[in-house]
Amino acid sequence: MVKDYRRCVSCRKLAPRNEFWRVVRSHPSHTVTIELDKTLQGRSAYLCPTAICLQIAQKKNRLGRSLKAKVDEGIYQQLGLLK
Repeated sequence: MVKDYRRCVSCRKLAPRNEFWRVVRSHPSHTVTIELDKTLQGRSAYLCPTAICLQIAQKKNRLGRSLKAKVDEGIYQQLGLLK
């Protein structure tokens, strides 16, 4: 069975997609949300579920640049609660 591998936007770690948080800019509304139910379609960014990667992504705007959209502070707070 072939696994789908993705790369963390913070630490650049390569791993199967189910090991990451997925943040999605949905189409066509361009709203940024955290994918929990595996049904959202749109531009995606993957992030390791660690505090360090979350801090780096927030400090350097890695999610915003990857998604080509503004990421609200609420998204980072929600991800912080998921760890």
